[in-house]
Amino acid sequence: MAVQKLPLAKALNESLRTALENDPKVLVMGEDVGKLGGVFRITDGLQKDFGEDRVIDTPLAESGIIGTAIGLALRGYRPVAEIQFDGFVFPAYDQIVTQLAKMHARALGLVKLPIVIRIPYGGGIGAVEHHSESPEALFAHVAGLKIVSPSNSSDAYWMLQQAIQSDDPVIFFEPKRRYWDKGEVDTEAIPGPLHQARVVREGGRITLAAYGPMVKVCTEAAAAAAEEGVSVEVLDLRSMSPIDFDAIQRSVEKTGRLVVVHEAPVFYGSGAEIAARITERCFYHLEAPVLRVGGFHAPYPPARLEEEYLPGLDRVLDAVDRALAY
Repeated sequence: MAVQKLPLAKALNESLRTALENDPKVLVMGEDVGKLGGVFRITDGLQKDFGEDRVIDTPLAESGIIGTAIGLALRGYRPVAEIQFDGFVFPAYDQIVTQLAKMHARALGLVKLPIVIRIPYGGGIGAVEHHSESPEALFAHVAGLKIVSPSNSSDAYWMLQQAIQSDDPVIFFEPKRRYWDKGEVDTEAIPGPLHQARVVREGGRITLAAYGPMVKVCTEAAAAAAEEGVSVEVLDLRSMSPIDFDAIQRSVEKTGRLVVVHEAPVFYGSGAEIAARITERCFYHLEAPVLRVGGFHAPYPPARLEEEYLPGLDRVLDAVDRALAY
């Protein structure tokens, strides 16, 4: 059947399987992606079915993984490189921002690097240090990279397909605490553009804009607000670079208020750019300042404290109340 109900993790697995089947130039590589099937089992069964030459267990060396992926892309392959956890990406940061992001411009457009870097990110799984970070703003700041994050199983399947087919490097942030959330996936549907935001709940008094793991929290907040008679629109941004500012503007022109929500720290986060741009675009439509909800400007805490650190229902609803008070 074309339509299946799958956990987000399984949707990613099916997407990788489809990509490997459809294009012999697609390779999957990373730490423990082969025999183990990945620590979250995203690549489970792929090495068995496609062989060790296409699903490659790499050494524990993130810089080497990305450097090798760049070399493979230069030879015509489409590598999908996995960084096992968000906080492990930094040894590869140099390769990503000084080589991967720059090569297309350096070659005056003659060289393309169709590489996808998959990064499980965010908290909520009770992990130790360097396993629950949200570094998306660090990469969104760098020209030459596309940054996306699905919030549901259907987007996980289709956005990964589109990322693999892109001739530009894409960093694909996977919300790890949503891996086990189930949703319908239509493998024959025609998806919208990769970087297009989507309204997931219509509303009229205030807009909540989020991506990845926070979309579910915002949807729950909108449902709670509706019980108090407040109509909240929820916008799934889906992409952090480029950002679909037109979609945000359309929503804000209707509601007059905007709260941007992400797990990453508010300080210098993606929400700051959105707040600034929407204030410029929608100054005469705004009934309140654009507010931001996110993590604190502090290292990610031990697991027993992460519920205090992560934005939850109460913090989102508090922002809604503050915006409506203007």
